[in-house]
Amino acid sequence: MAVADRRTTTAPLTPAPTHVSAPAAPVALGIGLAVLATVVWSGSFVTSRALGDSVPPVQHAFWRWVVALAVVAPFGARRAWRQRELIRRHLGFVLLASLLGVAVYNTLVNQAGVTTPAANMGMIMAASPVLMAVFERAGGVPLGARRVTGLLVACAGVLLLVGGGASFSAGDLWMIAAACCFGSYSALLRRRPAGLDGAGFLFTTFLCGTVLLLPAQGVSLAVQGGFSPTPDTVLPLLYVGVASSAVAFFAWNKAIALIGPARAGIVYYLQPVCVALLSWALLAEPTGWAQAGCMALILGGVVLGAGARR
Repeated sequence: MAVADRRTTTAPLTPAPTHVSAPAAPVALGIGLAVLATVVWSGSFVTSRALGDSVPPVQHAFWRWVVALAVVAPFGARRAWRQRELIRRHLGFVLLASLLGVAVYNTLVNQAGVTTPAANMGMIMAASPVLMAVFERAGGVPLGARRVTGLLVACAGVLLLVGGGASFSAGDLWMIAAACCFGSYSALLRRRPAGLDGAGFLFTTFLCGTVLLLPAQGVSLAVQGGFSPTPDTVLPLLYVGVASSAVAFFAWNKAIALIGPARAGIVYYLQPVCVALLSWALLAEPTGWAQAGCMALILGGVVLGAGARR
């Protein structure tokens, strides 16, 4: 009887949680990482414009990723080697991510920087969040009314900014292609294989992207010749290799994992604001009150959409 009594006097069960909303801390971290990547990448547009006359676009992209590889290798190469079987099984995904996000995207941006003002580059790249949201919605992810409203408000600010006097040149077509590449890359990250380490994934895509650029690098050297390694060329390449590649890509990929491409894409609307301010401060590109009003719209849309619940 004593045994029977002990069996029947068990502790009460703990009620299961009834909410499924995303924790606030990971969402805040994801938004912060997306902001960090966006601000750092804004500097790379200014760098592409500044080096447009001194470093050929393909060579700019190639040396950028060589520097990035050197930075990521100490903590990414070993992890990639440990996961080599997983990478081999998903080699198609890795190669596509390397092609879109590393080899093609940055080369297109550098090519646009030859003829397009940095402010225009940032404004055109603001089209990529729309593609991110479209891809995510096509994948069955509901966006929510508040997030869609924030996206539309920020998009209206970008359109007004472009229509308020920004000149359209042939180089802007390169930026449109770059925006499509980046939007596709960001949507693709949502399908990153489970278990694939972030640092290992970065190292692998940087390595594959650099290898994919090798033939174009050889052609560029044969046709255009090399560039002079002076402080005016080496220091910007170090910036894009360390900050805009290793740091920003890690932050962006982690942000996608935490908050998804649609919400991160809304944060990405900050980029034209940052690029316009940097290009005004560093390259003396003009800006005015109309641009400031449009930037306020963009910022308002970012705050509205990025803070939406899942």
